[in-house]
Amino acid sequence: MGMTSLAIWSMVLGAIAATALARVGDLVVRPGRTALRAAGCHLAVFGLVLVESGVLSTLGHVSPGRLRVLQVLAGPLCIGLANHWLHGWLAAAERDRLMAAALRGSALVLPVAAVALLALPVPLQLRLAMLLSLAGAGLTCWATVRAWTIGDRLALTMAAGCLLTLPAIAGLYLLAIGLASEGGLVQAGAAIAAALGNGLTGRALWRRMLRRRRTRESAGVATIDPVTHVHSSADLVQRLVAAQKRRRRTRREGALLAVRVFEPERILAEVGGHGLDEVWMVLATRLQREVGLLNPVGRYWERCFVAFAESIPAPGWLRTVGLRVSFALRQPVEVTGRNGEPVRVRLDYGVGVLHLPVRHGEVEDVLDDVQRLAVAARQMRSRAATQDPGSGAAVALEEATLGRPSAAKLPPARAAPTAPAASSAHRSAR
Repeated sequence: MGMTSLAIWSMVLGAIAATALARVGDLVVRPGRTALRAAGCHLAVFGLVLVESGVLSTLGHVSPGRLRVLQVLAGPLCIGLANHWLHGWLAAAERDRLMAAALRGSALVLPVAAVALLALPVPLQLRLAMLLSLAGAGLTCWATVRAWTIGDRLALTMAAGCLLTLPAIAGLYLLAIGLASEGGLVQAGAAIAAALGNGLTGRALWRRMLRRRRTRESAGVATIDPVTHVHSSADLVQRLVAAQKRRRRTRREGALLAVRVFEPERILAEVGGHGLDEVWMVLATRLQREVGLLNPVGRYWERCFVAFAESIPAPGWLRTVGLRVSFALRQPVEVTGRNGEPVRVRLDYGVGVLHLPVRHGEVEDVLDDVQRLAVAARQMRSRAATQDPGSGAAVALEEATLGRPSAAKLPPARAAPTAPAASSAHRSAR
């Protein structure tokens, strides 16, 4: 390896290492799956570049045979790990069955196929490893673009970073095979693509992490409810309107969940206003945890919280998530009483779950429907209800036949009241 190549790839490795060390430091300070995913991603990229660029063989004493094995395995293994982490980052299992299956399958197949390449003749191993890595990276690009089309805004930045990995991987393997000249355009282009791609993916990972760590600083923003720190009514409705337009274009099925709390006056009399605010915060946190971070949760009005899934993998998702939400809310909430003592209170609630086909009614109509389901759920054992696809009546979620929904409406009886703020939000959104 010449001095020019060593200088180029040392600078690239330095940039990647700086990002990786920052993510490792963040993992030490705030441990969690998101931080682990970010650190692992950058470390895997660092290892790939170190092995394929030839820097490892220049700085260390690695036999040609061992180096070849590392070079064959590095690309598919790195892409396989990236697709495994990307499956969680995109919440693919909760949004799209095809995307989830593709990412999971590639995460398993790529490393296994790379090991199988070692049984082939030596001249073919690196060439086929390059093709295998490019195929896996191409699938990664497809998955991120698909996630963006169904409403994940950060996936576009990730898609741009993944797209740059294609020329980076091709250039690195051509360098490992010996087909890229010293200091040539192929090597320079691969180095630039590797550095920029790592930077863009790192930006997307970091922005998702910041979103997960949203704190009280966002309480003063108009789009955030000041008590629960979830989306306000107006912001929630605007997001629903925008999501409805995207769903008509992408032809995806979605879901709407509503949690209606009854008789909060009882809790107010027991623990006071501060204790009731703690109850609202716990409710919003539990709802957000069960539906997933990528699905927005908002306080539609004082006693009603709404969550929206722009894309669901299958209608059965409604039963799984709806019952999980109901079970989570069934657990008592420990708050601070009037005299500072801990008090355990139980919510009187109902969970409404509404399946949204590709084309559904206006946002205010489906919001009214899901609230009626939440009111009806109060009389059901599971405290969760959905709409029967045939009659349109409210049925217990655990007993429902989840298929293609009917256009029938719920009966107007026991309709939930609509808050003034919510009504104004409808008008502004429309």
